[in-house]
Amino acid sequence: MLKERILSAILMIAIVCAVLFLFSPFYFALALAVVAILGVWEWTQFPRLKPVWRFVVTAISAAFLFLWIFSQANYLNAGRVFEGYAEPLLLAGVIWWLVALGFVVSYPKSAITWGKSLILQIIFAFVTLVPFLIAVVALRLENYNVDSLHGVQLLLYVFILVWAADSGAYFAGRKFGKHKLAPSVSPGKTWQGVIGGVLTSAILAAIFISALGDNLFLHGNLVSLTALSVATVAISVLGDLTESMFKRESGIKDSSNLIPGHGGILDRIDSLTAATPFFAYFYFFWL
Repeated sequence: MLKERILSAILMIAIVCAVLFLFSPFYFALALAVVAILGVWEWTQFPRLKPVWRFVVTAISAAFLFLWIFSQANYLNAGRVFEGYAEPLLLAGVIWWLVALGFVVSYPKSAITWGKSLILQIIFAFVTLVPFLIAVVALRLENYNVDSLHGVQLLLYVFILVWAADSGAYFAGRKFGKHKLAPSVSPGKTWQGVIGGVLTSAILAAIFISALGDNLFLHGNLVSLTALSVATVAISVLGDLTESMFKRESGIKDSSNLIPGHGGILDRIDSLTAATPFFAYFYFFWL
């Protein structure tokens, strides 16, 4: 199992690096759309759809996403990201995570509302995966016409924040964890682990922002960027908890077996689906 997990991780890193550094903006967006569609396929388990209906919902979603991105191809290759759509859809993503917080806090009572509702689950999938796609593309294409790799650094900054926070939370939770964060959703998570992850991200963010300054960030200052980074990490925990809640309600352990040793697409991006839209919205439209 460990060997399988390591090999899968190496392959995933290689694919991500190739997509980040070698793909044009249009093909980068298409690659992300493939990830989103695989996420939709996995999401259709939550309302317990039969395979034929899972296929129908996924196919309709794929047609919508690919046609939308195809219509935006020239804008994307010019470094312009879903103009007229980005801000409201990113805001919808931020609002969704506030709603999800209420669901997680009140689970399992909240499941009475959404547990078996196909319509609500489709809406949840949309406001999770579409803002995620837009946020990743927007961060990747930041300042694209001046420096084509500038956005890669910005996107990796957000990813590294979340990954570092996960590591900090793991070690802090193992050492100091006593008080459960959301026992009905994810019994393994503790408040001490979350605090450890947030502190790790705060230190890392302050170092990055102080060291890179205007070379990386075109918006904000040390205080506002550090505050946004810490808030982003806190929201990333909610992304993990929300997917855990949906899986628990559906009686499944992993979203799929697509990635050997790692589970499914949603298992790998759950934290990022919350973190990247939150960071992108406030970075681009508030700072």
